[in-house]
Amino acid sequence: MIEAVMLWNEPNNKSHWDPEIDPDWFLFSEMVKQASRAIRAEAPDLPQVLGGISPIDPVFMQHMQARGVLDGLDAVAVHGFPLDWNLWPIHDWPQKIAEIRAVTHLPVWVSEVGVSSFGAEEVQAWGCRRTAELLRGQAPRIHWYSLYDLPREWEATTRHREAEGSSYYRHFHMGLLRQDGTPKLALEEFARCTPDFGLCQWFHYQDHRLDEAVAWMKRLGVTYLRTGLSWADSFRPDALDWFDQQMTALQDFKVTVTFCFTPEHRGIAAHHTSPPLVREEFAEFCAAMVRRYADRQPVQVEALPVPEMPFL
Repeated sequence: MIEAVMLWNEPNNKSHWDPEIDPDWFLFSEMVKQASRAIRAEAPDLPQVLGGISPIDPVFMQHMQARGVLDGLDAVAVHGFPLDWNLWPIHDWPQKIAEIRAVTHLPVWVSEVGVSSFGAEEVQAWGCRRTAELLRGQAPRIHWYSLYDLPREWEATTRHREAEGSSYYRHFHMGLLRQDGTPKLALEEFARCTPDFGLCQWFHYQDHRLDEAVAWMKRLGVTYLRTGLSWADSFRPDALDWFDQQMTALQDFKVTVTFCFTPEHRGIAAHHTSPPLVREEFAEFCAAMVRRYADRQPVQVEALPVPEMPFL
């Protein structure tokens, strides 16, 4: 079931790691190295991936190399949203991956790529098709973000909120399905990309969409998925019951599990982006999750044929 583990998410983005507390990523580097060793002790052959970087920055990757972070890892990852947030055109995707390949010998995964339907669903559908044309064959893993729109009642994991015009609101329109579960135009385009493309779908604590998401992924022919187990959520009531429910529901897929998000009461600052007060605690969480879930054997899921009739 667990194909790989990913250590943190977008560490070079202030929405996910606090640059004021750790401006040169020393604390992040030491935390990842410690977590990597703890995971390796539990599952020596389980692939480990550096949290996908956003922006795509070869200088940051060189910094991680210099600090020894990549020595114990098996892959690195990048995130890109050129039609929504990045300051480069979608056609630069191959160049962006080449920039990271030039500074590391490790395979480069695309662990998040997507296009919002904020302006028009037709833009998202075109973006999905063009992304497939540009990225097929460029990376061992390509995770489209995401299956579902973020419900408007929830909060996007970001710090800029409304301060950057439409940027905050685009978070809520990244799904192939609307909040109510109805398909967008891009769903059919994505179905033509599987099984080459997988999905990145974050499931919130006790997420009501879990079972429906599994049904949709099987219908679409998805075979691999990236999701997360939140260290912060592990302190919620009945957290292990929820983690068990989530991982059991996803047992038919090859899952990359991302470990991230500092509990407010365990950080240097009371925020999920903060470095932890005690690095060993993050390592212990990662090891415990691997011990609990990595010994299950994944079931091979055959890609289902794309239906001739449209979803809509």
